[in-house]
Amino acid sequence: MNDGKRLLRWAAAIMLVLGTGHLVLLTLDSWEDITGWADRGVWAAVPLGLGDGGDAQTVQSLQNKLTFWAGPGSFAVPLILLGLLIWHLAGRGVAVPAVIGWGLAAWCLLGGILLEPSPFFVGIVAGALVILAARRNGRPASATASSAEIRS
Repeated sequence: MNDGKRLLRWAAAIMLVLGTGHLVLLTLDSWEDITGWADRGVWAAVPLGLGDGGDAQTVQSLQNKLTFWAGPGSFAVPLILLGLLIWHLAGRGVAVPAVIGWGLAAWCLLGGILLEPSPFFVGIVAGALVILAARRNGRPASATASSAEIRS
């Protein structure tokens, strides 16, 4: 397995663990709210307030919104999908652009600063690995061959 593929697989694994772990922990913590959605209907998760806005929100409706936006509406689902995509592309030998890594690292840095303490900072490692893989994949073949000759 080449270096770029290995780096992308590690980055994807980090993203998958972060996203899945977030959803699992939320499910364990808010099990009653989530099962309540099944009892009251899916629309109970985030009820639409199409009225004049004069309706007072209840604690239950605020808890439903919090659970939704902390779970299925959070960063976890897109992070899992991005991790799966990068894993798939790495398996096919397709280079992932460095801008994806920069965006992921910047987003995780900002999230880590705003929501401290949090595992957001681990996402910076995944972003850095994507950047590193893009740089290694961007090298010309002669540069990697000459560096291999130097090592031996």
